[in-house]
Amino acid sequence: MQNSEKKTLLSGITATGKLTLANYIGAIKNMVKLQEEYNNYIFIADLHALTLPIDPKQLSKNKKDIFALYIACGIDPKKSVLFFQSDVIQHGLMNWLILTNTTIGELSRMTQFKDKSAKIKTANGMETIPTGILMYPTLMVGDILLYNADIIPVGIDQKQHVELTRNLAIRLNNKFNTTYKIPEPYIPEVGAKIMSLTDPSKKMSKSDTNPKSAIYLLDDPEDAYKKILKAVTDSEGKIYLSDEKPGIKNLLTIYSALNDISLQESAEKFKNSNYGEFKNAVAQCVKEFLIKIQDKYKNALNQIETLSKEGAKKASEVAQINLDMLLKGIGLR
Repeated sequence: MQNSEKKTLLSGITATGKLTLANYIGAIKNMVKLQEEYNNYIFIADLHALTLPIDPKQLSKNKKDIFALYIACGIDPKKSVLFFQSDVIQHGLMNWLILTNTTIGELSRMTQFKDKSAKIKTANGMETIPTGILMYPTLMVGDILLYNADIIPVGIDQKQHVELTRNLAIRLNNKFNTTYKIPEPYIPEVGAKIMSLTDPSKKMSKSDTNPKSAIYLLDDPEDAYKKILKAVTDSEGKIYLSDEKPGIKNLLTIYSALNDISLQESAEKFKNSNYGEFKNAVAQCVKEFLIKIQDKYKNALNQIETLSKEGAKKASEVAQINLDMLLKGIGLR
């Protein structure tokens, strides 16, 4: 499967919620393009989904939906290795090996740990912060090193995890004479961050409690159309590209990404339009996109069992090689 002349890319989405338009524009769309250029390993991070409590039935549905949506959005199992993280048992052992070479200080300084743990209150004076919140970065490091990846597409808020991976790869190489690559983060220039439709100062999130704030890839296309029409903008009435107009910039970004044009081209196209005309054009574009991928999603659901097993087999072969390298270095082989 691997082409020795190509670099390796690894990417995954946690199975904790419904995929949004932001997930497509900021991550999946780029994976589709990059599968022509890299050896792509793309997984559904269902082990990461256990970081916080999650209903088993919801987790099962989420992971299947994401797998099918990956295919519907253009991930080709013939060009990319597509698999469920939990189907590749090497992830668990690799996590432990990485964890034993990490300090509590390194993990507790991670921004996401500090943010998430600060939101969790204690009950009856007992500490209730799940261990997974502290430890999941080492699982992420293991994900990357198991496939000896060169490139990791991430959002800006995940860049720190790639930095941790780089530090640990260097540490392991120096300590155990392994030859893990030092991965680089890949942050797309356009569409890297799609904002909430109800509060354009915040990013669109699959975990948002307000369903009007996000476009979900499995939304009824007509409902998605209406969400765009009601999206928060401003009262100026003019369409142009500016950080002072986050609502307008967000809709321009969505339109640009779905039509593969630049933000400047979108702004030029709508400079003489009123807000109603502009929103209608963006809404229609989103509606047509959802109709297209949802038709493919329905077909992909029937292929999950076969394709996921094929992907896991390919992933396991590569993962075992890179796991054995560390096992040997540590003295376990």
